[in-house]
Amino acid sequence: MGKIIILNTDCANFTSIKSAIEKLGYCCMITAEPSIVKNAKKIILPGVGTALAAMNFLSQKKLVDIIKTFTNPILGICLGMQIFCNFSEESNGVKTIGVVKTSVLHLKTNNLPLPHIGWNQISFNKCHALFKDIPNNSRFYFVHSYIVPVNKYTLSVTNYGMNFSSVIQKNNFFGVQFHPEKSGKIGSQLLKNFLEM
Repeated sequence: MGKIIILNTDCANFTSIKSAIEKLGYCCMITAEPSIVKNAKKIILPGVGTALAAMNFLSQKKLVDIIKTFTNPILGICLGMQIFCNFSEESNGVKTIGVVKTSVLHLKTNNLPLPHIGWNQISFNKCHALFKDIPNNSRFYFVHSYIVPVNKYTLSVTNYGMNFSSVIQKNNFFGVQFHPEKSGKIGSQLLKNFLEM
């Protein structure tokens, strides 16, 4: 069986995710090499930066179809979750991977400052193995200006001026809008739950 892969999107802070996974006792590897990614046991797709830069990099590396057709568990973090959708309003519109048929929208906050930075609650829509040993309404750390609207794949909702998806799942694709690697013990628990699936 392959490794746990942190996908190098050329625009993310990988070291904090890598150390969070290693603290849980797992080995992982940061790479964008298609032959290794294809055979991964699990993929973590981190996100810091823009949808346009991430998609350009994934296209150049010929990783878009590998991600789209991956059948083991894959976790998108922040921008990583957003590029699972089929379109983003960012940068005048970006076509993204297209696993989850919804568009990523600019966060309308009713005069709250953007980006949404800091700790906020997630409210579960349904019970899920990803939430094992995590109390409902736990607080996680967010940094973003774009959101995945609440849709049929939403597992939890967060409010910041409006409701948005803070966790989504479609088949083996999991996405979290927050940064578990920056969310202390509760974030570690969520990563552990994903790694144990």
